[in-house]
Amino acid sequence: MPQPRAVVVGAGVGGLTAAVALWRRRWRVTVLERARVLEPVGAGIAVAPNAQRALDVLGLGDAVRARAAFSGSGGLRTPRGRWISRTTGEAAAARFGGPVVLTRRAELVDLLLGALPEGTVRTGTTVTHVEPGAAGGAPARVTSERGTVEAELVVAADGVHSPTRAALFPDHPGPDYAGLTAWRFVADAPATGYEPHETWGRGTLWGTTPLAGSRVYCYATAVVPPGGRAPDDELAELRRRFGDWHAPVPQLLDAVAADAVLRDDVHDMPTPLPAFHRGRVALLGDAAHPMTPNLGQGGCQAVEDAVVLAHLATAEGELAAYTERRLPRTTLVARRSRRVAALTAWRSRPAVAARALMFAATGLLGPAAALRALDGIADWRPPGAYQRTG
Repeated sequence: MPQPRAVVVGAGVGGLTAAVALWRRRWRVTVLERARVLEPVGAGIAVAPNAQRALDVLGLGDAVRARAAFSGSGGLRTPRGRWISRTTGEAAAARFGGPVVLTRRAELVDLLLGALPEGTVRTGTTVTHVEPGAAGGAPARVTSERGTVEAELVVAADGVHSPTRAALFPDHPGPDYAGLTAWRFVADAPATGYEPHETWGRGTLWGTTPLAGSRVYCYATAVVPPGGRAPDDELAELRRRFGDWHAPVPQLLDAVAADAVLRDDVHDMPTPLPAFHRGRVALLGDAAHPMTPNLGQGGCQAVEDAVVLAHLATAEGELAAYTERRLPRTTLVARRSRRVAALTAWRSRPAVAARALMFAATGLLGPAAALRALDGIADWRPPGAYQRTG
Protein backbone atom coordinates (compact mmCIF):
# COMPACT_ATOMS: atom_id res chain seq x y z
CA MET A 1 0.00 0.00 0.00
CA PRO A 2 1.27 3.54 -0.71
CA GLN A 3 2.59 5.48 2.26
CA PRO A 4 0.14 8.07 3.63
CA ARG A 5 1.30 11.65 3.19
CA ALA A 6 1.56 14.25 5.96
CA VAL A 7 2.23 17.97 5.58
CA VAL A 8 3.48 19.84 8.64
CA VAL A 9 2.98 23.61 8.66
CA GLY A 10 5.71 25.19 10.78
CA ALA A 11 9.25 24.06 11.64
CA GLY A 12 9.40 24.90 15.33
CA VAL A 13 10.10 22.33 18.01
CA GLY A 14 6.56 20.91 17.90
CA GLY A 15 6.35 20.75 14.12
CA LEU A 16 9.75 19.10 13.76
CA THR A 17 8.98 16.58 16.50
CA ALA A 18 5.76 15.69 14.71
CA ALA A 19 7.66 15.30 11.45
CA VAL A 20 10.17 12.91 13.06
CA ALA A 21 7.45 10.93 14.82
CA LEU A 22 5.34 10.56 11.66
CA TRP A 23 8.30 9.73 9.45
CA ARG A 24 9.34 6.96 11.84
CA ARG A 25 5.83 5.56 11.61
CA ARG A 26 6.23 5.33 7.82
CA TRP A 27 4.47 8.50 6.73
CA ARG A 28 5.81 10.55 3.81
CA VAL A 29 6.41 13.90 5.48
CA THR A 30 6.94 17.41 4.16
CA VAL A 31 7.48 20.39 6.47
CA LEU A 32 6.60 23.84 5.13
CA GLU A 33 8.23 26.78 6.91
CA ARG A 34 7.69 30.39 5.90
CA ALA A 35 11.06 31.61 7.22
CA ARG A 36 13.86 31.43 4.66
CA VAL A 37 16.35 30.32 7.30
CA LEU A 38 15.61 28.23 10.38
CA GLU A 39 16.48 30.61 13.19
CA PRO A 40 14.81 29.21 16.31
CA VAL A 41 12.53 31.65 18.10
CA GLY A 42 13.63 32.01 21.72
CA ALA A 43 16.97 31.54 23.40
CA GLY A 44 16.56 28.51 25.66
CA ILE A 45 14.02 25.80 26.28
CA ALA A 46 13.21 23.66 29.30
CA VAL A 47 12.84 19.98 28.49
CA ALA A 48 11.12 18.45 31.51
CA PRO A 49 11.05 14.70 32.20
CA ASN A 50 7.66 14.33 30.50
CA ALA A 51 9.05 15.70 27.22
CA GLN A 52 12.24 13.67 27.60
CA ARG A 53 10.16 10.50 27.82
CA ALA A 54 8.19 11.54 24.74
CA LEU A 55 11.50 12.01 22.92
CA ASP A 56 12.56 8.56 24.15
CA VAL A 57 9.84 7.16 21.87
CA LEU A 58 11.86 8.63 18.98
CA GLY A 59 15.21 7.54 20.34
CA LEU A 60 16.24 11.15 21.08
CA GLY A 61 15.74 11.44 24.84
CA ASP A 62 19.28 10.49 25.84
CA ALA A 63 20.73 13.09 23.46
CA VAL A 64 18.74 15.75 25.31
CA ARG A 65 19.71 14.44 28.74
CA ALA A 66 23.36 14.68 27.72
CA ARG A 67 22.91 18.45 27.54
CA ALA A 68 22.08 18.73 31.25
CA ALA A 69 24.43 21.25 32.84
CA PHE A 70 23.42 21.38 36.50
CA SER A 71 22.20 18.98 39.16
CA GLY A 72 22.69 20.95 42.39
CA SER A 73 20.30 23.19 44.27
CA GLY A 74 18.39 26.31 43.29
CA GLY A 75 15.26 28.13 44.23
CA LEU A 76 13.32 31.34 44.61
CA ARG A 77 14.85 34.66 45.70
CA THR A 78 13.94 38.28 46.38
CA PRO A 79 15.49 41.09 44.31
CA ARG A 80 17.94 41.77 47.17
CA GLY A 81 19.10 38.18 47.02
CA ARG A 82 17.41 36.57 50.02
CA TRP A 83 16.44 32.95 49.41
CA ILE A 84 12.74 32.33 49.94
CA SER A 85 12.65 28.63 49.11
CA ARG A 86 15.01 26.04 47.67
CA THR A 87 14.84 22.80 45.77
CA THR A 88 17.36 20.42 44.24
CA GLY A 89 17.91 18.51 41.03
CA GLU A 90 17.91 15.35 43.10
CA ALA A 91 14.43 16.16 44.45
CA ALA A 92 13.13 16.69 40.91
CA ALA A 93 14.69 13.44 39.74
CA ALA A 94 13.19 11.53 42.65
CA ARG A 95 9.74 13.03 42.13
CA PHE A 96 9.53 12.97 38.33
CA GLY A 97 12.08 10.40 37.23
CA GLY A 98 14.66 12.90 36.04
CA PRO A 99 15.72 16.55 36.18
CA VAL A 100 14.55 19.36 33.94
CA VAL A 101 17.14 19.88 31.20
CA LEU A 102 17.72 23.44 30.02
CA THR A 103 19.25 23.67 26.58
CA ARG A 104 19.51 26.14 23.74
CA ARG A 105 16.48 25.95 21.49
CA ALA A 106 18.79 25.93 18.46
CA GLU A 107 20.43 22.73 19.70
CA LEU A 108 17.09 20.96 20.08
CA VAL A 109 16.03 22.09 16.59
CA ASP A 110 19.32 20.80 15.14
CA LEU A 111 18.81 17.46 16.89
CA LEU A 112 15.34 17.10 15.37
CA LEU A 113 16.49 18.19 11.92
CA GLY A 114 19.26 15.61 12.06
CA ALA A 115 16.64 12.90 12.57
CA LEU A 116 14.82 13.76 9.32
CA PRO A 117 15.73 12.82 5.75
CA GLU A 118 17.37 15.58 3.76
CA GLY A 119 14.85 17.70 1.87
CA THR A 120 11.99 17.12 4.31
CA VAL A 121 11.90 20.78 5.38
CA ARG A 122 11.09 23.40 2.75
CA THR A 123 11.90 26.89 3.99
CA GLY A 124 10.70 30.13 2.43
CA THR A 125 7.25 28.60 1.91
CA THR A 126 4.18 30.44 3.17
CA VAL A 127 0.98 28.43 3.44
CA THR A 128 -1.92 30.56 2.25
CA HIS A 129 -4.84 28.16 2.53
CA VAL A 130 -5.70 24.81 4.11
CA GLU A 131 -8.76 22.79 3.15
CA PRO A 132 -9.36 20.30 5.98
CA GLY A 133 -10.92 17.53 3.92
CA ALA A 134 -12.92 14.92 5.79
CA ALA A 135 -12.10 11.87 7.87
CA GLY A 136 -12.67 8.82 5.70
CA GLY A 137 -13.33 11.09 2.73
CA ALA A 138 -11.63 13.84 0.78
CA PRO A 139 -7.94 14.47 1.56
CA ALA A 140 -6.76 17.75 2.98
CA ARG A 141 -5.27 20.30 0.59
CA VAL A 142 -2.48 22.73 1.42
CA THR A 143 -1.83 25.74 -0.83
CA SER A 144 1.36 27.81 -0.88
CA GLU A 145 3.34 29.74 -3.48
CA ARG A 146 4.73 26.34 -4.51
CA GLY A 147 1.27 25.15 -5.49
CA THR A 148 -1.32 22.86 -3.88
CA VAL A 149 -0.64 19.43 -2.43
CA GLU A 150 -3.00 16.81 -1.05
CA ALA A 151 -2.36 14.91 2.16
CA GLU A 152 -4.01 12.36 4.41
CA LEU A 153 -2.92 14.49 7.38
CA VAL A 154 -2.01 18.12 7.90
CA VAL A 155 -0.31 19.13 11.16
CA ALA A 156 -0.77 22.82 11.93
CA ALA A 157 2.18 23.84 14.09
CA ASP A 158 2.10 27.46 12.99
CA GLY A 159 2.36 29.18 16.34
CA VAL A 160 0.42 31.30 18.80
CA HIS A 161 -1.27 33.37 16.09
CA SER A 162 -1.95 30.32 13.91
CA PRO A 163 -3.70 31.27 10.65
CA THR A 164 -4.81 27.65 10.33
CA ARG A 165 -6.54 27.71 13.72
CA ALA A 166 -8.28 30.97 12.84
CA ALA A 167 -9.52 29.48 9.56
CA LEU A 168 -10.72 26.22 11.09
CA PHE A 169 -12.37 27.82 14.14
CA PRO A 170 -13.42 31.31 12.97
CA ASP A 171 -15.84 31.86 15.87
CA HIS A 172 -13.28 31.11 18.57
CA PRO A 173 -11.88 34.20 20.37
CA GLY A 174 -8.29 33.00 20.02
CA PRO A 175 -5.33 33.99 22.22
CA ASP A 176 -5.24 36.98 24.57
CA TYR A 177 -2.37 39.05 25.90
CA ALA A 178 -1.53 37.43 29.24
CA GLY A 179 -0.49 40.72 30.84
CA LEU A 180 3.23 39.94 30.68
CA THR A 181 6.08 40.73 28.33
CA ALA A 182 9.11 38.42 28.28
CA TRP A 183 12.80 38.99 27.56
CA ARG A 184 15.26 36.15 26.90
CA PHE A 185 18.91 35.75 26.05
CA VAL A 186 21.85 33.37 26.28
CA ALA A 187 25.06 34.86 27.66
CA ASP A 188 28.56 33.48 27.20
CA ALA A 189 29.53 33.43 30.86
CA PRO A 190 31.01 30.91 33.30
CA ALA A 191 28.14 29.04 34.95
CA THR A 192 29.87 29.07 38.32
CA GLY A 193 29.64 31.05 41.52
CA TYR A 194 25.87 31.00 41.87
CA GLU A 195 22.91 28.66 41.99
CA PRO A 196 20.06 28.62 39.45
CA HIS A 197 17.21 30.78 40.61
CA GLU A 198 14.05 32.65 39.86
CA THR A 199 13.73 36.03 41.51
CA TRP A 200 10.28 37.54 41.93
CA GLY A 201 9.80 41.26 42.39
CA ARG A 202 6.82 43.56 42.17
CA GLY A 203 5.23 42.52 38.88
CA THR A 204 8.64 41.41 37.65
CA LEU A 205 10.53 38.14 37.43
CA TRP A 206 14.11 37.18 36.58
CA GLY A 207 15.42 33.66 35.93
CA THR A 208 18.99 32.41 35.57
CA THR A 209 19.93 28.86 34.57
CA PRO A 210 23.32 27.46 33.48
CA LEU A 211 23.60 25.68 30.14
CA ALA A 212 26.25 23.34 28.83
CA GLY A 213 29.35 24.93 27.35
CA SER A 214 29.86 27.88 29.73
CA ARG A 215 26.62 29.55 28.73
CA VAL A 216 23.81 30.91 30.87
CA TYR A 217 20.15 31.21 29.90
CA CYS A 218 18.41 34.28 31.32
CA TYR A 219 14.75 35.20 31.12
CA ALA A 220 12.63 37.96 32.58
CA THR A 221 9.01 39.08 32.60
CA ALA A 222 7.26 42.30 33.58
CA VAL A 223 3.69 43.54 33.76
CA VAL A 224 3.59 46.14 30.99
CA PRO A 225 1.13 47.12 28.25
CA PRO A 226 1.33 44.97 25.11
CA GLY A 227 3.16 46.04 21.98
CA GLY A 228 5.81 48.08 23.72
CA ARG A 229 9.43 48.51 22.73
CA ALA A 230 12.33 50.15 24.52
CA PRO A 231 13.18 53.70 23.35
CA ASP A 232 16.83 52.67 22.94
CA ASP A 233 17.29 48.87 23.06
CA GLU A 234 15.99 45.94 25.09
CA LEU A 235 19.26 45.40 26.94
CA ALA A 236 19.03 48.96 28.24
CA GLU A 237 15.43 48.25 29.24
CA LEU A 238 16.54 45.20 31.22
CA ARG A 239 19.20 47.27 32.97
CA ARG A 240 16.60 49.83 33.97
CA ARG A 241 14.33 47.14 35.40
CA PHE A 242 16.82 44.65 36.83
CA GLY A 243 20.24 46.30 36.91
CA ASP A 244 20.20 46.85 40.69
CA TRP A 245 19.06 43.32 41.56
CA HIS A 246 21.27 40.80 43.33
CA ALA A 247 24.32 39.19 41.72
CA PRO A 248 24.76 37.70 39.18
CA VAL A 249 21.97 39.63 37.40
CA PRO A 250 24.03 42.82 36.70
CA GLN A 251 27.04 40.74 35.66
CA LEU A 252 24.96 38.71 33.21
CA LEU A 253 23.52 41.89 31.71
CA ASP A 254 27.10 43.01 31.12
CA ALA A 255 27.91 39.70 29.38
CA VAL A 256 25.39 39.94 26.53
CA ALA A 257 25.17 42.07 23.40
CA ALA A 258 22.12 44.26 22.90
CA ASP A 259 21.11 42.51 19.67
CA ALA A 260 21.01 39.12 21.45
CA VAL A 261 18.09 40.09 23.71
CA LEU A 262 14.68 38.89 22.51
CA ARG A 263 11.44 40.55 23.57
CA ASP A 264 7.98 39.09 23.07
CA ASP A 265 4.55 39.69 24.52
CA VAL A 266 3.15 36.60 26.25
CA HIS A 267 -0.18 35.23 25.03
CA ASP A 268 -2.31 32.37 26.23
CA MET A 269 -5.83 31.18 25.46
CA PRO A 270 -8.22 31.25 28.44
CA THR A 271 -11.00 29.71 26.35
CA PRO A 272 -9.84 26.29 25.09
CA LEU A 273 -10.65 25.20 21.58
CA PRO A 274 -13.62 22.83 21.20
CA ALA A 275 -11.32 20.34 19.47
CA PHE A 276 -7.72 20.04 18.31
CA HIS A 277 -8.74 18.79 14.89
CA ARG A 278 -11.10 19.43 12.03
CA GLY A 279 -11.33 17.05 9.12
CA ARG A 280 -7.81 15.80 8.44
CA VAL A 281 -6.06 18.75 10.11
CA ALA A 282 -4.60 18.47 13.61
CA LEU A 283 -3.49 21.50 15.63
CA LEU A 284 -0.36 21.14 17.74
CA GLY A 285 1.60 23.13 20.32
CA ASP A 286 1.00 26.88 20.49
CA ALA A 287 -1.43 26.63 17.59
CA ALA A 288 -3.67 24.47 19.78
CA HIS A 289 -3.00 25.64 23.33
CA PRO A 290 -0.76 28.70 23.82
CA MET A 291 0.25 29.05 27.47
CA THR A 292 2.35 31.30 29.67
CA PRO A 293 5.97 30.22 30.20
CA ASN A 294 5.75 29.98 33.98
CA LEU A 295 5.86 26.18 34.21
CA GLY A 296 8.28 25.78 31.30
CA GLN A 297 5.76 23.50 29.60
CA GLY A 298 4.92 25.18 26.29
CA GLY A 299 7.52 23.29 24.28
CA CYS A 300 7.12 20.15 26.40
CA GLN A 301 3.41 19.92 25.66
CA ALA A 302 4.10 20.40 21.95
CA VAL A 303 6.51 17.46 22.06
CA GLU A 304 3.89 15.34 23.84
CA ASP A 305 1.30 16.40 21.24
CA ALA A 306 3.57 15.28 18.42
CA VAL A 307 4.26 11.81 19.78
CA VAL A 308 0.62 11.17 20.70
CA LEU A 309 -0.58 12.44 17.31
CA ALA A 310 1.81 10.21 15.40
CA HIS A 311 0.63 7.22 17.41
CA LEU A 312 -3.09 7.90 16.91
CA ALA A 313 -3.31 9.41 13.42
CA THR A 314 -4.61 7.13 10.69
CA ALA A 315 -4.40 7.27 6.93
CA GLU A 316 -8.20 7.62 6.95
CA GLY A 317 -7.88 10.92 8.82
CA GLU A 318 -9.41 9.79 12.11
CA LEU A 319 -8.23 12.33 14.71
CA ALA A 320 -10.95 12.33 17.38
CA ALA A 321 -8.79 10.21 19.68
CA TYR A 322 -6.03 12.84 19.46
CA THR A 323 -8.38 15.55 20.69
CA GLU A 324 -9.69 13.22 23.39
CA ARG A 325 -6.18 12.56 24.71
CA ARG A 326 -4.65 16.00 24.41
CA LEU A 327 -7.32 18.65 25.00
CA PRO A 328 -8.04 17.89 28.69
CA ARG A 329 -4.38 17.54 29.61
CA THR A 330 -3.16 20.70 27.90
CA THR A 331 -6.10 22.67 29.28
CA LEU A 332 -5.06 21.66 32.80
CA VAL A 333 -1.41 22.58 32.18
CA ALA A 334 -2.31 25.95 30.64
CA ARG A 335 -4.62 26.85 33.55
CA ARG A 336 -2.01 25.90 36.13
CA SER A 337 0.63 27.96 34.31
CA ARG A 338 -1.78 30.90 34.14
CA ARG A 339 -2.24 30.79 37.91
CA VAL A 340 1.51 30.98 38.46
CA ALA A 341 1.72 33.89 36.01
CA ALA A 342 -0.94 35.71 38.03
CA LEU A 343 1.17 35.30 41.18
CA THR A 344 4.20 36.84 39.48
CA ALA A 345 2.06 39.83 38.46
CA TRP A 346 1.36 40.97 42.05
CA ARG A 347 2.74 44.48 42.53
CA SER A 348 1.53 45.95 45.82
CA ARG A 349 4.06 45.75 48.65
CA PRO A 350 1.69 43.99 51.09
CA ALA A 351 0.74 41.40 48.48
CA VAL A 352 4.38 40.75 47.52
CA ALA A 353 5.33 40.40 51.20
CA ALA A 354 2.48 37.94 51.78
CA ARG A 355 3.55 35.98 48.72
CA ALA A 356 7.12 35.69 50.05
CA LEU A 357 5.82 34.44 53.39
CA MET A 358 3.67 31.86 51.64
CA PHE A 359 6.59 30.49 49.65
CA ALA A 360 8.90 30.58 52.66
CA ALA A 361 6.39 28.48 54.61
CA THR A 362 6.24 26.02 51.72
CA GLY A 363 10.03 25.85 51.68
CA LEU A 364 10.05 24.65 55.28
CA LEU A 365 8.42 21.45 54.07
CA GLY A 366 11.53 20.50 52.11
CA PRO A 367 12.79 20.64 48.50
CA ALA A 368 9.98 18.48 47.11
CA ALA A 369 7.34 21.01 48.17
CA ALA A 370 8.51 23.55 45.60
CA LEU A 371 7.98 21.00 42.82
CA ARG A 372 4.28 20.40 43.48
CA ALA A 373 3.21 22.70 40.66
CA LEU A 374 4.51 20.07 38.23
CA ASP A 375 2.77 17.10 39.84
CA GLY A 376 0.67 15.34 37.23
CA ILE A 377 2.63 17.17 34.51
CA ALA A 378 6.33 16.32 34.61
CA ASP A 379 5.61 12.75 35.67
CA TRP A 380 3.64 12.00 32.47
CA ARG A 381 4.69 8.91 30.56
CA PRO A 382 3.70 7.82 27.07
CA PRO A 383 1.24 4.92 27.29
CA GLY A 384 2.79 1.51 26.91
CA ALA A 385 1.47 1.16 23.38
CA TYR A 386 3.78 3.97 22.20
CA GLN A 387 6.75 1.84 21.29
CA ARG A 388 10.18 3.37 20.80
CA THR A 389 10.99 3.69 17.11
CA GLY A 390 14.16 4.35 15.20
